[in-house]
Amino acid sequence: MDLRRILFARGARGLTSGYFAVVLGVELHHQRLSGIEVGLVLGAVLGGAAFALLGVRRFADGVGRRRCYLAGYLAQSVAGLVLVLSPWWWLLVLVGLTGALSGEIIDSGPFGALEQVMLTTAVTEERRLRTFTSYGAVGTATGALGALGAGLLELVGPGAIGRSSFLPIIPLALFGAACAWGLSARVEHVAIDVTTGSPAPTRAGRPAGSETRQIVHRLSALFALDSFGAGFTVQAFVAYWLAARFDAGTLSIGIIFFGLGVLQTFSMMVAGRLGARFGLLATMVFTHLPSNGFLAAIAFAPSLPVAAVLLCLRASLSQMDVPTRNAYVMALVPAEHRTDAASTTGVARLLARPLGPLLAGAAQTLALGAPFLISGALKGIYDVSLWLWFRRVPLPDGNPSVRGEPKEQTH
Repeated sequence: MDLRRILFARGARGLTSGYFAVVLGVELHHQRLSGIEVGLVLGAVLGGAAFALLGVRRFADGVGRRRCYLAGYLAQSVAGLVLVLSPWWWLLVLVGLTGALSGEIIDSGPFGALEQVMLTTAVTEERRLRTFTSYGAVGTATGALGALGAGLLELVGPGAIGRSSFLPIIPLALFGAACAWGLSARVEHVAIDVTTGSPAPTRAGRPAGSETRQIVHRLSALFALDSFGAGFTVQAFVAYWLAARFDAGTLSIGIIFFGLGVLQTFSMMVAGRLGARFGLLATMVFTHLPSNGFLAAIAFAPSLPVAAVLLCLRASLSQMDVPTRNAYVMALVPAEHRTDAASTTGVARLLARPLGPLLAGAAQTLALGAPFLISGALKGIYDVSLWLWFRRVPLPDGNPSVRGEPKEQTH
């Protein structure tokens, strides 16, 4: 039941994120904000998530993962209410700083970190990769539907995008809160074995504490580089860029984002099979690297159809590393370090990302498509560095569903 509730909550948040990314991007364009102001709003959304994630790292295992999860959804509903009632664009900055909303469908903020560790304790190791694959697919599929729903607002008539269009955020957040309320103690810090009902034993062969910290810090540095590059082209910025560069309407952007979400959903489902067959690290790197080439090429797109094709090509590969990355981090560290690992790597990603929109706002004053080129280059460096640093680091549990290798015999 815990797994089902988390997936339902993730689905509601996917609808919110996909919808919000389109509506926010179009609203920023309609308000005729400068590039710096757009970067400030998007940077606040990402920066707020980073601060919220620091709170998760510090308090979640002590206060309770369920309580933190519930508080996040309640904060999201309040943020939605503020957006509906406020006429001032600068309140977008204040709402963003709460960390309750995301400008992207696939978020690595406080919700994602909590779900990552709760899912790990809620299922057996043999089901971990499959669970993260389903979790990612639910998020991207519902995110695509949310983006399409935002696009359909254009059919209502001119001026449909406005303060009232933020209203659906509130009931979706309250639904997520209801799911969080129903979670059991099984998802808390003291892991319960899902087959026996007793506290789960610590697995032998995992890295010691100091080695674990070293691994987590190295992963955090690499994830920060990837996130910094991704910050140049968050989905809300892509919506803004399509509207500013090609005068794309809300319906066109919503349909494009829906198509991207469908492609990402199928790619995540394939990622689970690839991860089990070729290993998590190889799947992460060798699907992500070519997607960054497509990302950089978007900068030179001469028309909306060409830009849409390049975005689709990128989407078919870019998110395969998400379920494999989550499973990789959880497999690499002992159970008692998983909340810290998930939140530390998440904080690193989120602290680096707000700089991206700010610099993207400055870069587009030189060339509107420059953020795509910069983002693709930085993320490509991340892929190569990740492979060079971790290709010889073994996963301790040797689980075939995790490593894609025969399980070693123990004596």
